[in-house]
Amino acid sequence: MSATLVSDHSAQSAEPIASVRHTLQEQGAALQNLAQQLDDAQYQRALRLMMQCQGHVILSGMGKSGHVGRKIAATLASTGTPAFFVHPAEAFHGDLGMITPYDLIILISASGETDEILKLVPSLKAFGNRIVAITNNAASTLAKNADAVLELNMRSESCPNNLAPTTSTTLTMAIGDALAIALMKQRCFMPHDFARYHPGGSLGRRLLTRVADVMHTVVPTVLPDASFTTVIQRITSGCQGMVAVADNLGQLVGIITDGDLRRFMEREPTLHNATAAQIMTHAPITVSQDIMISEAEEMMQKHRISVLLATNEQQLVTGLVRIFD
Repeated sequence: MSATLVSDHSAQSAEPIASVRHTLQEQGAALQNLAQQLDDAQYQRALRLMMQCQGHVILSGMGKSGHVGRKIAATLASTGTPAFFVHPAEAFHGDLGMITPYDLIILISASGETDEILKLVPSLKAFGNRIVAITNNAASTLAKNADAVLELNMRSESCPNNLAPTTSTTLTMAIGDALAIALMKQRCFMPHDFARYHPGGSLGRRLLTRVADVMHTVVPTVLPDASFTTVIQRITSGCQGMVAVADNLGQLVGIITDGDLRRFMEREPTLHNATAAQIMTHAPITVSQDIMISEAEEMMQKHRISVLLATNEQQLVTGLVRIFD
C-alpha cells in the first residue's frame, strides 16, 4: 500500500472520531449554558407545583420528546414522585380519562408548537390541571399557556442539518434528572426509600437484605484460656479466618483474626504458653443482626475490617458476616 493511500485512510478514520468528539463537546457546552441561563423563578415554580401535586405528575411529548418523557416519568416514579407517561395522540382519543384534576402535566415540545401537544391544552385547562412546559421557545403557544416554562436555551441541534432532535433531547433529559434530584432532596428521599421502589435485582437485594438474612450462624468460638494450638485448630476448622472469644456465659470478650495471630507472633517468639486472652482484640466491633447489610458494609469499610460478628438484643453472638457476603 502506498504512503498516499495510508495517509488517506488515516484521515478518513480520524474524521468520524473528530465528529464524535465535537458532538460530545457541543452537547456538554449546551448543558453548561443551560445551567448558567436557567430562570430560577420558573424552576422554583415548577418544583413547587410538583411538590404540591396531590395526584400524579404526567409527562407527554411527541416523537423523540415522547421517548424522553417516558424516561423522565420513570425516573420520577422511582425516586418518590408518582408519575407516568401519556402519549398525546392517544390522549386525544380517549386516554384523557387517565388524567384527574389533581394531576400536574409536563408537556415537552422543543418548538412549543407541536400540534398533538397543543391540542391537549384546552382539555387540560378545562380539567383545571396546572401545566409545566419544557420548550426551547419561551414565546411559543405552549409556553404562553403554561404555569411554568423551563426553557432549553439551545442555540442549535448537534445534527449538521439542525433537524434531528439531539441536543434538545439531551437537555430535556437533563432537566428531568435535575427536577427529580431536587425533589429527592426536598423529600429527604433516603436509600431505604429507594429500595422500596427497587425490590428486584442486586440493588434491591442489597438495600433490603438484613445481616440476619446472610450471616453465617456457625461461629468458631473458644474460651479466653484456650491455648494457642486450640485457637489455630478452631480457626482452621471454622474456615472463617477468625475465632470469637467468649466467657463461660457466652458473652463476647474478644476476637482473633489471622491478622491478630500474625501480629502476636511478631511480638512473642515463644508461643507455647500463649492463651486466647493474650492474642485477641478486646471489645471487637459488632453489628446488630437486624440492621441492613448495606450498613454493615459501610461499617466494615469505615473500620477497614473484613469480618463483623452479629449480635442479638441480648448482645449474644448469633453469627458473622464477611465483606464479600
